[in-house]
Amino acid sequence: METIQYKARHRRRGLRMAVGIPTAVVLAAGMAYGGAAGLFGKDAQPQASAAKAAKPATWASEVADGFASVTAMGQKGTYGGRDGETVTVKTLADLEKYATATKPYVIVVAAEITMNPKGKEIKVASDKTIVGSGTSGHIVGGGFFLGQGVHNVIIRNLTIRDSYQGRWSDKVDDFDAIQMDGAHHVWIDHNDLSHMADGLIDSRKDTTYLTVSWNRLRTHNKAFGIGWTPNTTADITIHHNWFHETEQRNPSADNVAHAHLYNNYLQDDPGTAITSSYGNYARGKTKMVLENSYFEGFRNPVIKDDTAALVQRGNVFVGTTGRNEHGGEAFDPKKYYKYTLDAAADVPARVKSGSGPQTMFGKPAGASAGAGAAATLTVAQDGSARYTTVQAAVNAVPANNTSRIVIMVAPGTYREHVKIPANKPFVTIQGSGPSRHDTVIISNASTGTPKPDGSGDYGTDCAAVIALADEFQARNLTITNDFDEDANQGKGGQQALALRTAADKVVLDSLILNGDQDTLLMDFAGEDKLSRVYVTNSYIVGSVDFIYGRATAVVDKSVITLKKRWNGASGGYILAPGTPPDRKGFLVINSTVNGDVSDGSFYLGRNWHGGGDAGLRPQATVRNTYLPSAIKTTTPWSDMGGFSWKKDRFAEYKNTGPGAGSASGDRPQLTDAQAAGQEIADWLGNWTPSAS
Repeated sequence: METIQYKARHRRRGLRMAVGIPTAVVLAAGMAYGGAAGLFGKDAQPQASAAKAAKPATWASEVADGFASVTAMGQKGTYGGRDGETVTVKTLADLEKYATATKPYVIVVAAEITMNPKGKEIKVASDKTIVGSGTSGHIVGGGFFLGQGVHNVIIRNLTIRDSYQGRWSDKVDDFDAIQMDGAHHVWIDHNDLSHMADGLIDSRKDTTYLTVSWNRLRTHNKAFGIGWTPNTTADITIHHNWFHETEQRNPSADNVAHAHLYNNYLQDDPGTAITSSYGNYARGKTKMVLENSYFEGFRNPVIKDDTAALVQRGNVFVGTTGRNEHGGEAFDPKKYYKYTLDAAADVPARVKSGSGPQTMFGKPAGASAGAGAAATLTVAQDGSARYTTVQAAVNAVPANNTSRIVIMVAPGTYREHVKIPANKPFVTIQGSGPSRHDTVIISNASTGTPKPDGSGDYGTDCAAVIALADEFQARNLTITNDFDEDANQGKGGQQALALRTAADKVVLDSLILNGDQDTLLMDFAGEDKLSRVYVTNSYIVGSVDFIYGRATAVVDKSVITLKKRWNGASGGYILAPGTPPDRKGFLVINSTVNGDVSDGSFYLGRNWHGGGDAGLRPQATVRNTYLPSAIKTTTPWSDMGGFSWKKDRFAEYKNTGPGAGSASGDRPQLTDAQAAGQEIADWLGNWTPSAS
């Protein structure tokens, strides 16, 4: 891209401002309830009908532990729908049909199912098991409701996410992941719950004989609330859950007769916009036993009302501040059920690796870690994994492979150029740490930097990661190019890419992409080849043309951060599409633009006619996105290379913020009818991005 010379400086945005937040990395380990090693289940595309499985597998006959295992209220423990048929669902209609049926069912969710309308909570009937197939079972934009008297329900191995409405302390919406009002004998196990509009789990109105185990509750305000009643009747077990970056209700237990919490991991990362207000809270007349849990970085890790009883045993507190309380006489959990405690020091590693969806749950009988599951290659700099560099793991992927291979990269900084060649599709590079900050792939070359072998300059191969193979995925990583423009002025070729893709069906999820000029190049592999890219829950940082290329690309629920140039000057361009005339270009939707730059100094983008090709029709639509005052309000689009942007395809729709501006000949806006044809599905066509 063309060069404009300024100095780099930026400020990272806090998580609370992001419209979508990173999905935590899913690690599989051999755990209780039949977990197996490996990652990601078999790819499951949405279909119109449900299909019966050949026969129930071991997981389908498993029963709850804790209070959910106790015989009471006419129910002998919690075993869900094991006595009924096993059905596989891939549509909302089928999920609702079987979940609300009067007969028992084991319902395997084998696709990403989006709730319509947003916030919808399916009213689950008694005697049901709802389980994700491997890691492919996602419930998006809604959840489940268990009403008065509903009993014997298992909700397991699902990712339930993204009903968030932009209000952190949401008192308007009640879009929970799982809400229970007066239910009993419920087991909530091995789920990943995040980014909802109210609570992740709400146990209300005397819901009892409840066990909540091995779940990930993350990146949220109100995680897990219990109570909302003057009665003191509920019996609840909460164990081996990971509360990560959750502000309050971790959980709060109001008037719970017996609350047994053990081996949970509560983690608040420093330096983020999400700061815990409290951890475990015994409210009202609750009697709570809290054992061998691990609290890290939490404010007020354990608190109680004067009327509550709270007994602590064997807990570990690291970097915590504020209230840490106990007192009164509670109860002996072993009078109600058997259980085994893990050592508190082992809890972080055990819960990180074993919580959330597991590969073998929801799979047919006879399936194994190698049957329909992804192969996993491990990378760690310290020699504890099979490979010490990411490229070495890529080299080990067989040519023309036909199933997904996950390259799991341990936390660390990997200074290398990683290239996935076109003949190695279905590769995922994924950081294994709890945060995308933990695993960093980095280069410091620019397009004008000479290659070490003397074969010329790097060109766009300067990128830290280059993906030329279809079905590539990158997750839970930071990818950076830290080329020093200031020290290399006058040498030419100042563009320094972090990531380059030239392939179809590329998913970039929960990434931080750091650069200056040309941070992210999304290109096509050829004029006759589709090249679709879906970017979600990510941060993209740069100054000039830093999202560019000829691909068809969606940037969804992400944060685009503007930075100053090498000399401290402020000014640049976000988008530079070079779209062929018969393709879609760039769609930025449901996102946020921010950055510590001067007002009115940045364009939304300009039209890139690579090589002076007058036949191109660059396209960019920015819609439903927050724009700061840094964006030029009257002329947000610019010409490039002698080509008028007005002869190409640039538009906005319902953006907000001080940089949004008003419609004019220099600021075209879509009509409602036009916007209906410029949605994510219009860009991606028959492809539905998934985690497998």
